[in-house]
Amino acid sequence: MSKLDEMIQQYCPDGVEFKPIGDCVHKTQNIKWATADGSYSYIDLTSVDRDTHKITETQTINAGNAPSRAQQIVLEGDVLFATTRPTLKRYCLIDEEYDGQICSTGFCVLRAKESIVSPRWLFHVVSSSEFYYYVEANQKGASYPAISDKEVKQFKMPVPPLEVQSEIVRILDNFTELTARKKQYEFYRDKLLTFGDVRGGATSDVVWRTLAEIADISTGSSNTDDAVEGGCYPFFVRSQQPLAKDEYEYDEEAIITAGDGVGVGKVFHYINGKYALHQRAYRIHPATDGLLGKYLYHYFVATFPKYIGQQMYQGSVPSIRRPMLNKFQVAIPSLDVQKRIVNVLDNFDAICSDLKIGLPAEIEARQKQYEFYRDALLTYAATGQIIAKQASKQASKQASGV
Repeated sequence: MSKLDEMIQQYCPDGVEFKPIGDCVHKTQNIKWATADGSYSYIDLTSVDRDTHKITETQTINAGNAPSRAQQIVLEGDVLFATTRPTLKRYCLIDEEYDGQICSTGFCVLRAKESIVSPRWLFHVVSSSEFYYYVEANQKGASYPAISDKEVKQFKMPVPPLEVQSEIVRILDNFTELTARKKQYEFYRDKLLTFGDVRGGATSDVVWRTLAEIADISTGSSNTDDAVEGGCYPFFVRSQQPLAKDEYEYDEEAIITAGDGVGVGKVFHYINGKYALHQRAYRIHPATDGLLGKYLYHYFVATFPKYIGQQMYQGSVPSIRRPMLNKFQVAIPSLDVQKRIVNVLDNFDAICSDLKIGLPAEIEARQKQYEFYRDALLTYAATGQIIAKQASKQASKQASGV
């Protein structure tokens, strides 16, 4: 029996009470600009990152230049939830850095009554699927849908004893750390691979070429049912997890990406050796001097998703056409710069893997586990019978696509 199972049986074997959020939070205060001195950091809606749920950029304001929406005083431990276009899921927890600063009236400020709920419990509640089902059902407006603070605070959430809240928060925090680490990696990678705009073929020491000019591009010839369990060679299909075959089609260095389906712009592989390829997956083989295949892989992963999101055919099944790949622009710095970039990013990948932080495939699996755990743990109060081992087994199934 897990620690969480034991705590549930000890503290709430018959389930727990549901309470409106409004019963579990304090009233908050607005700033009086007429008597306010000094400067403040202003947290606008766009200040909150939708992936990491951290505050990224703020504006410095004072009584003379404060926007009309800059009204609400926030304190460490407050949970901010954006009520304008709420399904974009802009929410965050205020840390010490922003204690006493100002946020937009576009946020609902939730200040936990800590004798009832912990701030991090509130944070995870507003991330839950049940909360967003409620928000979606109660938001109003077409172009800019919104939900009122009053309606947010009417949402009824499970309120287990603080000891149980603490253990569930500990479990969920371990998952959310993965997303934060992934965001750090992507930011660093994108900085390394940003060379300015395409302007006539060259920018300082960088040459711009289309993918068609520097690579051999084609699809494979295999079908998914050609896969063999325990086959000798990797068989790249349209998902993040390769299959296997006993015959290979190519023996080369290549970048692989999905040609259609949900993997478009999301699935990427690097291979240097023998492999088989699905008929709806593309191989991109570097075919020019002065270009490292591993550099092209990192560049492709960093920049191709945004490009193809604007170009791909949006039918019932998203798909990539060959001309879209042909026209994709690649920045090619000197070989020395390419080598340094590859070294840094490969090492960063290795460090992340060693720390069990994970990169795209692992993050995706972990995210599915996190979402299952979060929703199961936050709604167990209906029966009081969530068993952590069962949840873990189900989460593993979801993460592996079983």
